[in-house]
Amino acid sequence: MNRFPPFVQKLTFVLFSILLTLGYQQSLSQEKEKPTREQLIAAARNVMSAAGNCALITIDESGEPRVRVMDPFPPDSNMVVWFGTNPHSRKVEQIRNNPRVNLFYFDAGGQGYVTIAGTARLVDDPEEKNERWKAEWEAFYPNRSEAYLLIEVMPDWLEVLSGKHGISGDPETWKPPTVKFEAYKSNDAE
Repeated sequence: MNRFPPFVQKLTFVLFSILLTLGYQQSLSQEKEKPTREQLIAAARNVMSAAGNCALITIDESGEPRVRVMDPFPPDSNMVVWFGTNPHSRKVEQIRNNPRVNLFYFDAGGQGYVTIAGTARLVDDPEEKNERWKAEWEAFYPNRSEAYLLIEVMPDWLEVLSGKHGISGDPETWKPPTVKFEAYKSNDAE
């Protein structure tokens, strides 16, 4: 036995039908108007900026993923991301053993995230270290010349989802839109 009067049942059915129709139309419009590469990269930059920090994921000696929060520099024009670290940290040894890494940025306010898969490179060049320095790191690296090392992450691809930018995943598989990058070689590659 239904506890709701017939007009409430009918109104509920009509509202539910409208919501289903709007959702279907939205998924159709998303299929017709896929974001361009430039729009995806712009949205990714926005999500990365809003997130501030990110997670750097490396693989340890036993094959297990290791995750830590990092304070990155904004991505450069090629979406290369730089970090500072202690040269004696576990992440440095893990990158030496396997330079394949992932970065994960999460922007809760903009309902979005970016994942970057790429190759990390350790950089101990004094000029680069001077260029890539944050004053707030002084307490962590009192001896910058010896206790500060850079990590450069060159992207192979990125995935981005952003409610703020209207970028969503595949309606069936939820796979986010992906941007692939050409092989990037740094000018001062080791």
